[in-house]
Amino acid sequence: MLDAAGFRWREDGGGQATAARCLAFLSDVGIPTVPLPSGAASQAINGLAILGGALAIDPESTIWPGDLLHEAGHIAIVTADRRATMDEVAMSRDEELMAIAWSYAASRVCGVELRQLFHTDGYKGRSEFAASCYAVGYFVGADLLAQAGMAHLDLASALAAGEPTYPVMLRWLR
Repeated sequence: MLDAAGFRWREDGGGQATAARCLAFLSDVGIPTVPLPSGAASQAINGLAILGGALAIDPESTIWPGDLLHEAGHIAIVTADRRATMDEVAMSRDEELMAIAWSYAASRVCGVELRQLFHTDGYKGRSEFAASCYAVGYFVGADLLAQAGMAHLDLASALAAGEPTYPVMLRWLR
C-alpha cells in the first residue's frame, strides 16, 4: 500500500488524512495503487492513470482524494480477467455510471464528504448535478452495480436474502 505522505493532496478534498483512508480502503478491497512511472501520462483525471489493473498516482500532481475512489471504481467494476490487464478507462456510459456509484459507496466507507467526491473540478462541469442526485438518494448507476451482483437495490430482495441495500456493497470487485 502506498503511503499518502509521499503524494500531494487537495486540502479542500480532505487532504492527506482522507487520502490515507482511501488508500487503505483500496488496499483492503484488492485494488493495487502504485506511483505513476516517470514519463507516463495521466489519463482521464489529472495525476491518475490505470496501468496493468493498478491505480497509478503521480507524486508531482495535486490530487483530490475522492478522485482515487472514482478511478478505482473503473477498475473494480470490470471482470477479473479484464481488470488484470486494464491500462485505461473504457469510454462506456454504463461503466462511467457504475464507477460513479461505486465511488459513492466507497466514499461512505472512507469518510469522504459528498462535496469532496463530487468536487467542482471534476465530472466535466456536472459535479453539482451528481452531488444533488446522490444527496437525495437518486443513486445513478447503482442499478448497474445491482445487475452485476455487486449490490442490492431492491429492498424486498435484500430483505429476503438477509443482506443490505446500496450504498452498502455486497462485494467491491466484480
